[in-house]
Amino acid sequence: MLLPTAQLMVGPHAVNAEIAATENSRSFGLMQRQSLPPDHGMLFVFDDVGTPCFWMKNTPLPLSIAFINAEGVIVNIADMQPHSLDTHCPAGPVIYALEMQQGWFKDHQVQAGAKVANLPAANR
Repeated sequence: MLLPTAQLMVGPHAVNAEIAATENSRSFGLMQRQSLPPDHGMLFVFDDVGTPCFWMKNTPLPLSIAFINAEGVIVNIADMQPHSLDTHCPAGPVIYALEMQQGWFKDHQVQAGAKVANLPAANR
């Protein structure tokens, strides 16, 4: 599935993100991907503010996910293990989620409260 992309700023760090903004693209996400280039990820854009949870059933990559509210602030970050059915949910209402290679946020010293800029408009 070919998705649109955007360059986000996660704090001072540039990230190239594929945009999953439809039900189909959000459902498929990064399933079956064997690798991600450095500083690349997938941004999930939801129709409404809520508390969407994620799992890794068919995803072979270890990922970290940042849940982002409508103001572009990271609410919380979670590490997710490949092929796991464990759910990972935001600590508060969000409209975006950004998946990156596991450890990316820690390696770049990005924590909850950091700002994400250049986010596309939500699907409202």
